[in-house]
Amino acid sequence: MEERRQYQRFSFPFPVRLETVTGNGKKVLDLVTRDISASGTFIPTPTSFPEGTRFNLELTYPDNLIQAFKTVKNLNGCTGSLVRSTPHGIAIQFDRECQTRNFEIL
Repeated sequence: MEERRQYQRFSFPFPVRLETVTGNGKKVLDLVTRDISASGTFIPTPTSFPEGTRFNLELTYPDNLIQAFKTVKNLNGCTGSLVRSTPHGIAIQFDRECQTRNFEIL
């Protein structure tokens, strides 16, 4: 069954500093996004995470991509929740205040 998406997804490798917030404390990982949209992101990870894990994200925008996006900087400092954890990575849904409807390529 084909997934229906509310927002367009982009396959850009943004470096991201991911801080996990679980009952076991905090962990910081430097990773790279695989897919990103206005509502969330998929990040390949070396480990899985438990359900309910919260995340703080700090995205780094390579100079050559900064001009390619409108309002993408609004995603910096975002928080989100684990939607899915697989052996290939994690899907994070951004909290409502982090979502931007203007996330599109110029």
